[in-house]
Amino acid sequence: MLALALAATLAAAPAPRVAASTVTVLHIPQLDKLQGLTAFMTRAGASSQMLNPASWSGELHPFLPIDVTRPESLAELGIDATGPLSVSMRQDGRLSCTRVKDAKVFQEATANVLARNGDVKAGTVKGVTTLRASTGMGSFAGYVIKGAEACSFLSTTESDEALRKEAAKLVALKAPAADARMGAVPGVLYVATQQGVFGLDGTANGLKVEGTATKLPLPPFQSQGTSPYGAMAPAGLLFARAQVAPTGVTQAVGSVRDAVQTVCPTCPADQVKGVTDALAKQLTGHLLFGVDSVSVRGSLRKPEVRFFAAKQALAAEVLDPAAVKAALAPLAKFPGAKALEDGYTMEAKGGSVYVRLKGRHLVFGNDSTVTQTVLASLPEKGAPLARAVDFTLDPKKVARALSQVSLMDVMGDDRLAGMFAASSELGPLLAKSERITGSLDSAPNGAHRFWVNWTLPAKP
Repeated sequence: MLALALAATLAAAPAPRVAASTVTVLHIPQLDKLQGLTAFMTRAGASSQMLNPASWSGELHPFLPIDVTRPESLAELGIDATGPLSVSMRQDGRLSCTRVKDAKVFQEATANVLARNGDVKAGTVKGVTTLRASTGMGSFAGYVIKGAEACSFLSTTESDEALRKEAAKLVALKAPAADARMGAVPGVLYVATQQGVFGLDGTANGLKVEGTATKLPLPPFQSQGTSPYGAMAPAGLLFARAQVAPTGVTQAVGSVRDAVQTVCPTCPADQVKGVTDALAKQLTGHLLFGVDSVSVRGSLRKPEVRFFAAKQALAAEVLDPAAVKAALAPLAKFPGAKALEDGYTMEAKGGSVYVRLKGRHLVFGNDSTVTQTVLASLPEKGAPLARAVDFTLDPKKVARALSQVSLMDVMGDDRLAGMFAASSELGPLLAKSERITGSLDSAPNGAHRFWVNWTLPAKP
């Protein structure tokens, strides 16, 4: 049965024409099925130029002006709109393979573009036609066509020989191999690298992204059905529930330990480790993480400012509350620690951290109000979760958070450059978005499977 299921998956999987030594693959199984995705991108592009189809359509072909928002325009280039398009991005250039509906029209359109930069050289051998021309910038562009299959190329070096050879091999393939990774996720457009693959689809009001990744800095998860936090309503900037696998609990606790050590450098490292190791043995793996908002006070180049900027709290279900209370006892002797009725508060560099116990729930937070809100909202009964992890983002609060990254911080810390770029490029779109939801599961060989839904208001 497993062999039959695998065979069925491979049979249904997209089959891109991919060149050797490709770094990134972009594949569209059928060009005329992009309307829903381009409708979202067009609307989103009004607020984010990066998402506008006019900004990325040029990457689909090395030199032909493909307009994915108008499938009928492909006929003007001789390209079959019902066929696939595969882009292989390599260090020495890129290749784009398409199915040709009218070879004469395709060749004329291509020659007209390439002839602008100089002499066009063409030749046909055993039914394979090759055309190439200088770009005028020390590189070459051209295509190889055989029957209805054409692969065009653009080199980034002074030699295009390797690209031409790859193009010739690809057009000679009668049936390219199916990509099992793409076949495992739905989509009308796929992006694949060595680290993973994801598929995209959409409507005018929503974007769907689904894929797998091998390099996410996350612990392994497992779906255990009922979560003690399953009945809680999402709130704040970020609301996430997770079911960490037993083998990942230590990793999850380790990230909390590192955060504590960063903002409390005077806390004895061996004792911090002793407390967290004892707590790890008492955790069931059910977690709740929430970020209410972000308020930056100071330079984000400082780790303590980054830690306390996000007003957050983490809740974890425990096996034995009495054992957890005993494991927390050493905190009373930590610098700046004060005992509470249900736990401890500790003065740290940049603020205070709170560790509190309510029934079978241990709550760790960096803001008194957020910590108390999580404690008060813990439900008495659990509820099922469809995935091992689910999360909800408030895009408007995310936009406000990103807007607090200053140009001076970016100039002083390259790690913040991505956040600043996201604020500039995606901030206006996030501010107009309705919600972003998603989920994760573990996949074989340490990978993770993810789902993301980005929703815009019904009316612009």
